[in-house]
Amino acid sequence: MSETTFGTLGVPAPLVSVLAADGKTSPFPIQVDTLPDTLAGRDVLGRGKTGSGKTLAFSIPMVSRLGGKLAGGKRRSGRPLGLVLAPTRELATQIAAVMQPLAEAYGLKTTTIFGGVSQNRQVAALQAGVDIVVACPGRLEDLMKQGFVSLDAVEITVLDEADHMADLGFLPVVTRIMDKTPSGGQRLLFSATLDNGVDKLVKRFLRNEVLHSVDEANSPVAAMTHHVFEVADADAKKELVRTLASGTGRRILFMRTKHTAKKLAKLLTEQGIPAVDLHGNLSQPQRDRNLAAFGSGEVRVLVATDVAARGVHVDDVELVIHVDPPAEHKAYLHRSGRTARAGSDGDVVTIMTPAQRSDVGVLLRKAGIKVAVQQVTPASPAVTELVGAVAEYVKPAPRAVQQQGGGRSQGANAQRKRAAREGGAEQPRRDRSGRPARTRSRGGSGSAAAAPVRTDRSSAPRLDRSSAEPARAVQSEAAPARARGPRRASAGAGRPIRVGDVVRGNGGGGARRSGR
Repeated sequence: MSETTFGTLGVPAPLVSVLAADGKTSPFPIQVDTLPDTLAGRDVLGRGKTGSGKTLAFSIPMVSRLGGKLAGGKRRSGRPLGLVLAPTRELATQIAAVMQPLAEAYGLKTTTIFGGVSQNRQVAALQAGVDIVVACPGRLEDLMKQGFVSLDAVEITVLDEADHMADLGFLPVVTRIMDKTPSGGQRLLFSATLDNGVDKLVKRFLRNEVLHSVDEANSPVAAMTHHVFEVADADAKKELVRTLASGTGRRILFMRTKHTAKKLAKLLTEQGIPAVDLHGNLSQPQRDRNLAAFGSGEVRVLVATDVAARGVHVDDVELVIHVDPPAEHKAYLHRSGRTARAGSDGDVVTIMTPAQRSDVGVLLRKAGIKVAVQQVTPASPAVTELVGAVAEYVKPAPRAVQQQGGGRSQGANAQRKRAAREGGAEQPRRDRSGRPARTRSRGGSGSAAAAPVRTDRSSAPRLDRSSAEPARAVQSEAAPARARGPRRASAGAGRPIRVGDVVRGNGGGGARRSGR
């Protein structure tokens, strides 16, 4: 029996060459099952575990079919021919990265559309003309309402991780988007499960679809080894986490909250184990930077919340650690699916205290995982075997000097005050260009006049240590202020000036408080 290759499945030669250059010569089961039908233009419902190769399973036929039609053609502004919907920004970025080299083989242009960043770049790309859009539903619908993109020319639509879209409450907006695509276009839907309304999408939008399932409907993870480690208390748990994170390979540690994820990443880094965090409080550039550091191997530990349970597609993650066991079994399955990807092996560890024993037992039963609980310490053989070789200690980088408002560092501020003490008088404040600050005269001429410098310390900007911005300085008494009514008692006579307080100079009016 001859070996199955991308070429024997009908993948065009230009794409076979691109795949081979990336080391992909043998298709995965879901690709073997779906490619003959998707390349022929049929609607397909693909069900497979996370990490099974679904992205290539829909990227190859989309690029192949659109590339053949667009040869020598002209793309139109704001009217893409291919659309991929994904639930998270991270997943959209990963899909685009996989698809781009394939698209370039046919001269196709791709772009991503998602929230959390300025829409200007996305609008510019749409107006310049793109062939394939990889988008998150919310931002895409927003741009549709603004008139920047129309879906009336879409020939192939893909819904990736449809069950996760359902979990996030995206099905209404996904339905509205799908309604704007031509009914005669090809639709491909890939999902790990068909619950929570995904079946309704299938019935409404897929025609004569072919179902291909390479895994059980409720089990998106497969070839990996599961471990449950019980520790005596919270202190023992902290030490076990540090030990498990100290190996040389990539590992992802999952937490329940954004705050604890950030805190643990910082603690590990201070302990000589470089780590980055990934959670919803980070801006998109910060997410991209941290994921790039983890993917490149610059850091080997990623501490994440469930925002990364599906959006992180990094090869060779050897260990997933549920530092905080998740609330429900689907989250456990998808967190665990960050390892044992693309045919590789992987291990999954759940850490619990005696008080969590019952909840973890229910969680694992619902997930279909059967594993014995082991009571361990950081020195237990089961732990040291998972850790393997311990990575070298990495000295943490020194903390950067905190910058104050106006570009003045703490060091410069202290130097100015020290000079004032030594010279018997405080030095004049300076503006951002380094010149002495000037005080406008209130005499009516509008000319700038140098005001006498007060020798007491109250003329210096009073810093609110909770902010990087200095509070505004009190106007010099030497410059006469325009008469105003009596200051309201609620403003707090004699209290320190805080961030957000404004004492107007030219415009008059009373003091405004920040409301803090």
